Amino acid sequence: MTDTRSALIDSRHLSLDVIRGIAVMGILLMNIVAFAMPFQAYMNPLAYGDPGPADLAVWATNFVLADGKMRGLFSLLFGASMLLVVQRAEARGESPVLTHYQRMSWLLFFGVIHAYGIWFGDILMLYAVVGMIAFLFRNMETHKLLTLGLVLIGAQAALVGVATHSIWTLARAAAAPGAEADTIAAWTSIAEAIGPLPPVELARELALFQGGYLGILAERTGPDFWQPIAANGFAAPETLGLMLAGMAGLKSGFLTGEWRAAAYARIARIGYLIGLPLQIGLALLLMRAGFDPVAIFFYDSTLQVIANPPLIAAHAALILYWVKSAQESALMARIAAAGRAAFTNYLGTSLICTTIFYGYGLGLYGELGRAPLYLVVLGVWAAILLWSKPWLDHFRYGPLEWLWRSLARRQLQPIRKNR
Repeated sequence: MTDTRSALIDSRHLSLDVIRGIAVMGILLMNIVAFAMPFQAYMNPLAYGDPGPADLAVWATNFVLADGKMRGLFSLLFGASMLLVVQRAEARGESPVLTHYQRMSWLLFFGVIHAYGIWFGDILMLYAVVGMIAFLFRNMETHKLLTLGLVLIGAQAALVGVATHSIWTLARAAAAPGAEADTIAAWTSIAEAIGPLPPVELARELALFQGGYLGILAERTGPDFWQPIAANGFAAPETLGLMLAGMAGLKSGFLTGEWRAAAYARIARIGYLIGLPLQIGLALLLMRAGFDPVAIFFYDSTLQVIANPPLIAAHAALILYWVKSAQESALMARIAAAGRAAFTNYLGTSLICTTIFYGYGLGLYGELGRAPLYLVVLGVWAAILLWSKPWLDHFRYGPLEWLWRSLARRQLQPIRKNR
């Protein structure tokens, strides 16, 4: 084996771990609302409770800086890490096809367990299926990967735009004099999906998630069975585009910290100068529209898909500038450890938050306003940063990373570090 191949097998990129650590913690900034409130509140801060100025400020901050951006970072890193695993398999003389598809098959299994047994907002199923597709592009040139990724993100916006136009047409038809009952019912169903629930439905929702585990499980595997699958399918083009961009980021050396610090600073500056005004403008337009359902579909689900990439790139570049220009600190080391154990931390966050909010735990579902939820976020972040590094000081992998690796390789992997 050549020295180059040995270096590839043994390499560990601090930059990838730090970005992944920030992304896996940052995803909770948005997911916390879906853990703690009816899902309508995820996109519409007026959909539940009586939001005050602090709640709206929290929503606006997350909309501008986190919504779609942290998931975007996570998707970039998934694509980059997927390609890195494939390259290491090739360097070891192993089958990249077998290595990759065994990993994705087991990830799909974990995603099904997560979506139906723990929390409906799973992304592992999406990553597993889209990752199977992304593998087919692994040998594409860097600029072609990036171009195709951007095209797929544009295609996502176009598809949602078509759906938004249909919803706008339905809204006009339902509001027209003499509208048919079926038209009104169809529009009401859409409006309730992202707006305040009727009192009877709200009471049922609160009772369900403040109740026992078996009732929630029956809902997930019964009436809501297709919800995680539909949500994952809806986001597939954008996710594939981001994974391909992540593969391009690995090949170009951007995500591995091989560029000069000044280059990262320039990309961050340009990304924020483009992305922040777009995001702030969309947030203001949504508030001005009173979070009307059509406005949410248009400004949030359609236009934000296009507005997200500059900020995703800016966030990544800013993190990489920090890694490149600063000495490794205790904080950076803990965030990197959180990234190395991202799989465990992602599923662990779901276990912690469902235990806090659902009835089989503390039963706080629907009890906290939007702003106070971020005290819970800080607590979960503290737990992630406190456990990850001490664990990885003694073990090679996080617990679930070890299990995933052992299942994919069909034999138990060594987990303890040699002293």
